[in-house]
Amino acid sequence: MMTQKRPFYHAAGAALALLMAVPAGAHELTAKPGNAERVAFDIVAADITTDGRNAVFTLSVAGTPGEDRPEMAGKLAGAPVFSYVWPTTLDPSAVGFEPGAGILAFAVTIHPDFDDTPLFDESRSGSTGDDGAVWHSHWVVLGPDEACGPGALKVIDIPKGATPALPLTWPGLPILIDSPGWSPVFDGPRLSVTVPFADIGAVEAARFDGVTAALRVNANVHAPLLCVTDLFDVASGDLSLPGRVGQ
Repeated sequence: MMTQKRPFYHAAGAALALLMAVPAGAHELTAKPGNAERVAFDIVAADITTDGRNAVFTLSVAGTPGEDRPEMAGKLAGAPVFSYVWPTTLDPSAVGFEPGAGILAFAVTIHPDFDDTPLFDESRSGSTGDDGAVWHSHWVVLGPDEACGPGALKVIDIPKGATPALPLTWPGLPILIDSPGWSPVFDGPRLSVTVPFADIGAVEAARFDGVTAALRVNANVHAPLLCVTDLFDVASGDLSLPGRVGQ
């Protein structure tokens, strides 16, 4: 039976608890098709594997990933974001954020109303081109915020005047987001991204889940800046992060 899009209700508390203790499970997460209205976001399988010092994030859907794109809002306020997401138990410090900052997730997103490519100066690396209108990758740190809805998650805001640790490819938005530039590959029903790591052992010890979701920029473009608004599908069914990274 198909389910409607639904908010990320009650997911935040469960995911935060699982950062401390996650049950062992199968290395690849498989899911039955038919759990999402949009077949492009109907998860069939999600996985993270390692190859040397690279982690390969993969997700397969019942339709064609990347086929559905959000309609433009015409401005930043209220701008929609579509995403394929791998929430993990990795500590955010693994990619350059503050230790324990929240739930570290890897995401492939599209948002045609705004650009979030990295700032470009002598201390930062990355492209200067606008990639918002094409599918591209991010690290984001998630946490709960009732302002986004009961039990809902957001990309964690950076308070005015705060100077937390940030990756070199932080795009300058006042949220915990990184734009590392790793390119997604779309191959039939499968989406994959290869991501290099300095400490691949931390990845191999992590747990994960697979999620397809929509986010939206707050109407007043203020904290919370970016809320998870619609949950299309979850590989585990309950965001319990049971996936084990395989080799």
